[in-house]
Amino acid sequence: MTEVNRRYAACVEYQGAGFNGWQRQKHKSRTVQAVLEQALSKVADHPVSVITAGRTDAGVHASHQIVHFDSDSERSSFAWCRGTNRFLDRDVRVLWVCEVSEDFHARFSALSRSYRFIINNNPICSALYGSLTTHEFRPLQIDVMAEAGALLLGEHDFSSFRAAGCQAHSPVRTVSEFNLASQDQWVWFDITANAFLQHMVRNIAGALIEIGCGKRDLHWMRTVLEATDRTKSGITAGAQGLYLTGVGYPPEYSLPSSSKQVAYWG
Repeated sequence: MTEVNRRYAACVEYQGAGFNGWQRQKHKSRTVQAVLEQALSKVADHPVSVITAGRTDAGVHASHQIVHFDSDSERSSFAWCRGTNRFLDRDVRVLWVCEVSEDFHARFSALSRSYRFIINNNPICSALYGSLTTHEFRPLQIDVMAEAGALLLGEHDFSSFRAAGCQAHSPVRTVSEFNLASQDQWVWFDITANAFLQHMVRNIAGALIEIGCGKRDLHWMRTVLEATDRTKSGITAGAQGLYLTGVGYPPEYSLPSSSKQVAYWG
């Protein structure tokens, strides 16, 4: 009897502090992809490779990373999820697994990605949240930062917010959502686009911090954007404040809905 190869989508959550990024590496650095594939392979009883919606850098977290993998092993969604988590450390978890059509692709089927960036705006860096947020000791002007971030909405050439080593073919991206809020010492923003360039969100965060602390004025954001030159922008904010919070797909795939809630911020 011929075994049927099935395609599965899965949602993965991880705390990035203990990983050297997402992508599997030839040397023995701990990466999210490597530990996830190892766990899935044990449940499948054969080697499993995963394709992700988007690779994250060392220290970056995810509350809703999407992957897909193929397997000829017959397992229920519950068995895939429960079994895989049994072989994972506590800083990474599979939240759900569901069978999808063979044309689903975690990366190429995605319509949008969403990130949240969290800043601990406090004179003293937190001992508890140091690996989960980016610290800024200078007081931030929240309203000014929100106005500056709104200037990024729409389709633009984001070369000024692109890492030097970015391999994307085009720097043009469309930002469809930007919201910034604060509570007590916490400041965060949510941003959604059709896709992101390498370090794009962290570079935007760095520019917003410079504007928020008064080092730059509000209109500097537009000047930087229109310059299409990374050297005209500001710092790259720390990776520890960045969370991948959602990936959007066409409704016909019927994936479980994304949640943008990260910890208790927002």
